[in-house]
Amino acid sequence: MAYFVYEAVNESGKKVKGQIQSPNKHAAVTELTGRGLILRSIQERPETLLTKEFFIGRPVKLEDFVIFCRQFATLIRSGIQIDQALGILEDQTTSKYLKRALGEVYHQVRSGRSLSSSMAQHPKIFPEMFVHMIESAEASGSMEEVLLRMADHYEKEHKTVEKIKSAMTYPIIVLVVAIAVLIFLLTNIVPKFTAMFADLGAELPLITKFIMALSDFVQASWLLIFIVAIGLVVGLRFALRDEQIRYHWDGLKFKIPVFGSVIQKAAIARMARTMASLFASAVPVMQTLAISKKVVGNKVLAEVLDNASNSLAQGKQLSEPFRESKMFPKMVIQMLTIGEETGQVDNMLVKIAEFYEDEVEQNVDRLKAMLEPVMMLFLAGLVGIIVAAIMTPMFSLYDAFLR
Repeated sequence: MAYFVYEAVNESGKKVKGQIQSPNKHAAVTELTGRGLILRSIQERPETLLTKEFFIGRPVKLEDFVIFCRQFATLIRSGIQIDQALGILEDQTTSKYLKRALGEVYHQVRSGRSLSSSMAQHPKIFPEMFVHMIESAEASGSMEEVLLRMADHYEKEHKTVEKIKSAMTYPIIVLVVAIAVLIFLLTNIVPKFTAMFADLGAELPLITKFIMALSDFVQASWLLIFIVAIGLVVGLRFALRDEQIRYHWDGLKFKIPVFGSVIQKAAIARMARTMASLFASAVPVMQTLAISKKVVGNKVLAEVLDNASNSLAQGKQLSEPFRESKMFPKMVIQMLTIGEETGQVDNMLVKIAEFYEDEVEQNVDRLKAMLEPVMMLFLAGLVGIIVAAIMTPMFSLYDAFLR
């Protein structure tokens, strides 16, 4: 997709300027003339570091997307046409990127393109799963129902994600504070005592010698430490672009002490919720597995879904690859098997998603209650070691002075 800057005259004879995103210049011209504009000039806008948009995570927040889905469903229920609803939603949304995308989708729908194909032109705004659900709704005439289902889906996903974030935030903050306190003590407090101990020429305990050596190293090599830390972060990000490394990394996340179980349950809940939503909208099973594979966000689970697709193509059961992977609890396998036997796979997937969403919520609450005192003890212990390393020789010198 490219951006084109244009100048034109509208139906009332007013000069208008703007920009449009389109696959090529010809498509841009066709779309603009379809809006009733008489073009005077149109040029492709070159992409530079200043004009290119960089996203960290989602360009549209999940809560904004949930509101958009619910408002869209309400407008459709009220009998408002899709193009009119898009115009209203464009005016109401506070998300800059969603507003821009809705404006372009509005004009594309007005020019005769389907809603799903128009939204597919903005993959960073409208997820692939959402686009396929809209396409299914267009075919079945159940737009309102699908939009409400999508709102529920993304609302539950947002709740689960926020729970995981809340569990991770506290220890990360305490760790950052601990590192900051450690650096402050080693660079500002310890050197003052190092000079004093050197003048006195006293024999120092091993722990004091270690802290003083660490202080000297941090002061002399702080720039090197910073560069190495940044290098490790950047190197990890580049390494994770490799499929094999990413696969092992995603598997390792499930084995992290304390947090691994929560991450695994959240991933299973997300996979089950996605598959249930797609099944409920009559999306073909092979397409459901292909979309879920991209949405699940974990290479290990994506491989299982890929194997499930191959298994179905060979006439086998959907649950078989899940059983062979050993990444899923027995309950998931049993519920999938029951769903296949009764023809209610979508209902079983909903129950799996709800169960593990509740499990994540309860586990996170327990983790937060457990981590708070543990992290405070960790911070207190870190500071206590440095204070003890400084004060121990002070007491020894004081005793020697009294004698």
